[in-house]
Order: sequence, then structure tokens, then C-alpha cells
Amino acid sequence: MKILITGAAGFIGSHIVDELLTDNNYKLVVVDNLSTGNNNIPTNTTFYHADITNHQEVENIFKKELPDFVIHQAGQVDVTTSILNPLHDASINILGTISLLTNSQKYSVNKFIYASSCAVYGETKNTNILEDTKASPLSFYGISKYTPEQYIALYNKIYGLPYTILRYANVYGPRQTIKAEGGVVAIFIDHLLNGKSPQIFGDGMQTRDFVYVKDVAKANHLALFKGGNQVINIGSNNQISINTLYSMICDLTSSSNSPIYKPKRDGDIRYSQLDNTKAKQMLGWNPEYTLEEGLKETIKYYKSR
Repeated sequence: MKILITGAAGFIGSHIVDELLTDNNYKLVVVDNLSTGNNNIPTNTTFYHADITNHQEVENIFKKELPDFVIHQAGQVDVTTSILNPLHDASINILGTISLLTNSQKYSVNKFIYASSCAVYGETKNTNILEDTKASPLSFYGISKYTPEQYIALYNKIYGLPYTILRYANVYGPRQTIKAEGGVVAIFIDHLLNGKSPQIFGDGMQTRDFVYVKDVAKANHLALFKGGNQVINIGSNNQISINTLYSMICDLTSSSNSPIYKPKRDGDIRYSQLDNTKAKQMLGWNPEYTLEEGLKETIKYYKSR
């Protein structure tokens, strides 16, 4: 069975590759343009240095490899970048996904698995967010992750292309970038290990649902054969304030640096906690790592670099 994975040299994609390589029945075709600097090019795979926005490159890969499944992880992932350059954001997240869908339909892919985001929900009450919560993005990034969901549903309705859409909470773990678009966990750890004071945007009381990257990889593996034509939250079903997260990382790194508070950024939501009941029921998925366990593993990784 052949699986094509986009964004496979990046943070989440490379962990999905690691997860799938534990099964000898899979042949992996991995695609990445290596634009993020997270060049975790996996071994034991067929690698293509290609961009999903180049439709001809994408079709050439599909025509040659004829994958059975597509796991689509590639994308523009930074909220601020989407606001500063919405055309760039849309060209990757929307048009790139349409290119993959077109070729998946043309070359008879068995299933299309799509990495969506909790950003599609926008501002919600301080409560568990269910999949049927109305989408109301606050950023162009949220729009550009939600729009492909509509295309995916119609590709299923018109062409019969099966799918699973996974809406991720805030994913963290080893290999996450510490650049401007990186996750807050990676940035906090990097700064504190290097004796620096990281920035917190807003008052730090905003909450997030953090899910460990290896748990996310497991969800993608399970979605190959479960959760057909469903939208499914992938989160811990817990929320923690950024201030509390910072205190936890300080304790785990034996750091005492105070953060630098900056004004709230446009597009940032106040509360986020994804209800994962559907993931448990449809995928048989349950997060295996607590936040403390995941943070310890992540800190260990950055210490070893």
C-alpha cells in the first residue's frame, strides 16, 4: 500500500512518516519543498523536492507513483503571515490543496486525509469546542484552512473521493521550528534554555489546548481506515493558559526568567479547548501523552541539539 505525504520533512509530517514506517506494509512517497528549514528528510521513503502549488509537478508525482492514500500536511501555518500576505497564504493552503484533490480524483486515490486547524472555529465561549460548532475564523489562516474542507466535502459528493478531516489543536513536540511562525512551546523552551526572556502576546490568560505531535501522528495513522467522511477534532480536551504553560516550562527547565509582555496580535483567539469525544469514538484515538510528559520529551530534544 502506497501513501503520499505532503509536508513530510516538516514538524508534524516527519512524525507521521516515523509512525507509518513502523508498519512494513506501507510504501511512503514524501513530498516537501523544504521551505521551513525543518528538513527532516526521512530515509526508507521515496522523496520528492516539490511544491504543492506547482500543479504540473504534483501531477507528475501522482502519475508516476499512483498512491493509494494521501495525507496532506503541507501548508502555510502562521496566523500573522496570513494577515500580512493573504494571497501567499491562500495560494498554498487553498490552491495547493485543490491541486492535490484534483489529482487524487484523477488517479483514483482511496482516501484523502487533511490537516485542518482549530483556527477555523474562531472566537468561542470558554467551553469544549465540538465539531459542529459554527466555523467563524478570525484570521485569513483560519479561512484558508476551512475553505479546503468545503472543497474536500464536494469532491466526495461529486466524485466519491473518501476523506477524513482532522482539526488539530495546538500541536507541540520535537522538531518544531523556533522561528517566528513556530509554536509557543518550542519558542519558550529555546529561549529559556538559552537564558533569554520570551515574549507573551496579550495578558497570557488566553488558553490553548496542547496536543503532543506523536499523538497527532497516531491519529493520522488511524484515519487511514477509520473516520470515513468525517471532520474530527484532535486535541487533549484540556485547556491551559499561556501564563501557566510558561510557569510549567520554567519549572521543567529550572529557569527563572520573566517573560516580556507584548500587545495582543490580530487573529489570536481567546479560548481553545477541543472536545475529542468523536476522535475516541470514530478513530479509537486517545492522547497517550500528558502535557507534562510531552514537555519533558520536548525539552530533552532541544537540550540534545
